Amino acid sequence: MVYLPPGAVRPPAEVAAPAGLDNLPVRPRMFVGRTTELDRLDAALAAPGGVVVQAMHGLGGIGKSTLAAHWAATRAHGCTPVRWINASSATSVQEGLVELATALESGLPDALSPKDLAERALQWLATHSGWLLILDNVNDPSDIAPLLARPTNGRFLITSRLATVWHNVTTTVRLDVLDEAESLDLLTRIATHAGPRDLDGASELCAELGHLPLAVEQAAAYLAQNPLTPRAYLALLDEYPAEMYGDGAVVTPHEHTIAKIWNVTLDRITALQPQAADLLRLLAWYAPDQIPVTILDGLANPPALIKAIGILNAYSMITADPAAQTLAVHRLVQAVTRTPDPSERHRTPQLVDQALTQATKQLHDALPADWDDPVDWPTWRTLIPHIDALADHSPADTDTHSTAYLFNLTGQFLDGQGQLTRAIGHLRRALAGTVRVLGEDHPNTLACRSTLANAYRSAGDLGQAIPLLEQALADMVRALGENHPDTLSTRHNLACTYRSAGDLRRAIELHERTLTDMVIVLGGYHPYTLTARHNLARTYREAGDLGRAIGLHERTLADRVRVLGEDHPDTLASCHDLALSYREAGDPERAIAMFERTLDDRVRVLGKDHPYTLASRHNLARAYQEAGHLARGIQLLKQTLADMVRALGENHPDTLACRSTLAGAYLRAGDLGQAIPLLEQTLTGRVRALSEDHPDTLVSRNNLAFAYGVAGDLGQAIPLLEQTLTDSMRVLGEDHSLTRNVRNLLARAVAERDGGETGQS
Repeated sequence: MVYLPPGAVRPPAEVAAPAGLDNLPVRPRMFVGRTTELDRLDAALAAPGGVVVQAMHGLGGIGKSTLAAHWAATRAHGCTPVRWINASSATSVQEGLVELATALESGLPDALSPKDLAERALQWLATHSGWLLILDNVNDPSDIAPLLARPTNGRFLITSRLATVWHNVTTTVRLDVLDEAESLDLLTRIATHAGPRDLDGASELCAELGHLPLAVEQAAAYLAQNPLTPRAYLALLDEYPAEMYGDGAVVTPHEHTIAKIWNVTLDRITALQPQAADLLRLLAWYAPDQIPVTILDGLANPPALIKAIGILNAYSMITADPAAQTLAVHRLVQAVTRTPDPSERHRTPQLVDQALTQATKQLHDALPADWDDPVDWPTWRTLIPHIDALADHSPADTDTHSTAYLFNLTGQFLDGQGQLTRAIGHLRRALAGTVRVLGEDHPNTLACRSTLANAYRSAGDLGQAIPLLEQALADMVRALGENHPDTLSTRHNLACTYRSAGDLRRAIELHERTLTDMVIVLGGYHPYTLTARHNLARTYREAGDLGRAIGLHERTLADRVRVLGEDHPDTLASCHDLALSYREAGDPERAIAMFERTLDDRVRVLGKDHPYTLASRHNLARAYQEAGHLARGIQLLKQTLADMVRALGENHPDTLACRSTLAGAYLRAGDLGQAIPLLEQTLTGRVRALSEDHPDTLVSRNNLAFAYGVAGDLGQAIPLLEQTLTDSMRVLGEDHSLTRNVRNLLARAVAERDGGETGQS
């Protein structure tokens, strides 16, 4: 025991702070951004009055400690002394107070216990003003509660991963990721510290890392010591995620890498409620933002689920939006969490696989029953980003029957919405998974093959669609029989594809046969039977048999109104196609009235950007032209084309058709300067999107040749017509209407050329 002489221990109020009492960590050399947060700290900690407590919270690796150290070292806050205490536990807080007491009076540790030294430090803080205490990495507010309760004239700055517990502090600052420019600046400064280098892919790397400061620093330090470009680092990250997340520069402490930084938090979360850690692993498979809470229905009983969400939100591992009922997870948290690593207790292959299976099940269970009912479309649109993310991140060879069903139904929805590239991607994945899990001849496999072929037809890729449908039909006849409903549906789809290919004779024969069989098997008023009758009428119209087409469309429309209702999408399709038949029969005014009514209904039922709504506007504009309202038609076509490009994309078949129609309207108006560039653009787009031999491509080539002829440019018109005639004869046949039209145009162009040459001679 040490005895101190009387008077050796002065009252804490009489102990002045000696020089050199500040103990800030090393000031960060590479600090970027955070202007708004620094200004908020200035404003709050400069305010007069009693104790000021400010808490900075955010995800691990977000830069809370770095910002606190930078602010304390560089800003004119006027606080002295500045003390830094590791506040990750009650023990570490006491150790920090002991160190403060020792720094104030170096002789006391030999005389007082740690508990008494901590108490003396508290008394010193309570009797002095102007100091700043930074409590770093608080994991439990109760660890610092005695400290906050005592002093009255100082400043506290708290950093913590906890987000929802700072109700009684003066202000809180939620720290988010860096913005794009700041993230790129940080990476560039560190990577080029030793001199200039190739930074190809730097922006993409920062985006992939979610602009999280610690991750950017780790990647930049790795680049600084290795002869790699950021793009090469991205490739390594894609191929070896577990190794790259755990590997920094030589001087990077292993525990400070992205692979390790959240382990302490996950340890605490798991101790509080293991289901919370399971939930985080599940959420890692979805898109990072706007995850609807309804996806989690049935995952656990409501109190347990609410608690799990609350714990993850409290520790900044997710962000909950109570108003929108959605969750968000930083994309890098997701990427690390779904990367299996046998050496990581929270990311073993078994845990990651379990999370993927459960994430798939939750999405599967959340799917609406139908993909074509507009009532369900809002739900579909909330789920699609998360289905896309699941497809992007999960290995195809792990797909189950449920996964294939999920992707198949999603592909059908996207096809119906005009998102053809995305639809085909999901449907191809669904077919591959179904073949692997169920076999080539399983009914689900056969249905998937037919559905994929339909998407190819929607995209105008008839070279893929026809053989796939022919194979699917042959397999269904063999496996299911001639009159199975799936066989009839596939035969109907094949007939529609023959029509799209311009083979109208073959299409009509198959449609008529299929309709007869559907009436026998399904009944005359089954929705599939009505669809078959509708498409037979469309084929009659395209073959020029308008009398049969109009009669069949009128009958089908009446039956659909009775069976399905006025507002069903199929009913509106009948209205639209009947209006097309009226227009082509030379009754534009009747067509216009029906088009206008159908357009209003489709906007109301389907939405203004649905492909069918845009098709209604396109065909209404054509009807305006044919009724003599050319200016009105051109204006509507220009607006519709712009909307199609935005909603469907430049190369969607409907966009290309609308551009062709607009070019024709300009041609009719005599504006060749507008018409010819649009026709050239349409032809280029159709060759790229549909192929050289697609019927629509042949029509585009014919239309462009005609425009060249009108412009007097026979040198361009005649070779184009000769090529089109050869291709049309080969693809569509001698007697097809397009072949006859091209042959007539070519004869007139040659005669005009030869007559001109004779006159000149």
